[in-house]
Amino acid sequence: MRTLIIDDERLARKELIKMLAAYSDLNIVGECANATEAIELIESEQPDLIFLDIQMPGKSGFDLLEDLESVPQVIFVTAYDDYAIKAFEVNAMDYILKPVEEKRLSEALDKVRKRLESTKKAEAEAKPAATASESDRMLSPQDQIFLKDGDKCWFVSLKDVRLFESEGNYVRVYFDRFKPLILKSLNNLEKRLDEREFFRINRKYIVNLAEIEHVETWFNGGLKLRIKDGSELEVSRRQASKFKELMSL
Repeated sequence: MRTLIIDDERLARKELIKMLAAYSDLNIVGECANATEAIELIESEQPDLIFLDIQMPGKSGFDLLEDLESVPQVIFVTAYDDYAIKAFEVNAMDYILKPVEEKRLSEALDKVRKRLESTKKAEAEAKPAATASESDRMLSPQDQIFLKDGDKCWFVSLKDVRLFESEGNYVRVYFDRFKPLILKSLNNLEKRLDEREFFRINRKYIVNLAEIEHVETWFNGGLKLRIKDGSELEVSRRQASKFKELMSL
């Protein structure tokens, strides 16, 4: 696993690197003291895993994640227990308090290994289901899509889907009163959708723009959307800027 350490405390980085040396399946590709350095290194090194502090000068660990196009697996390492709930809301694999204990570190790495193995397995199983040309083809709102969740099947017009929600290696598809779960990553799905019709508002959701009923400004430069089913969703600061640019005259 290509691994990156992000922490403003030099001694904390060195101590963690020393502990991680015991794991032969880890390759430390770099260390950073702040979010600005980390963004550049993540984009160039494409790590599988990052160990991330939360409170750092300038941008926080959460701010960093919002600024990334593609997010690696994340283990938060922090001296504060106040942010645990928020950490898991952004799909962090684990949340370790400083000083780091060997047992907690080992448990967190086991979770990452299982997630990566599950992702690789899911991708391998999904490949035979469609040819490259079929799986890469851009979708239009008029396309009919086949969905299967357990024993239930649907054949739905894409324009009737109001929302896609990421759940690990799966995507939940919202239409009518149904919300089946399909084996598909939100990142791969995003590549097949026209962002002027289906927009990625944050790491977790893609929204059918025709379903938006109301938009308002929100905290830290973000936006809040209300869609026709009454759901209210936040647009990340990074995506809010892109949304305004894309949709303005």
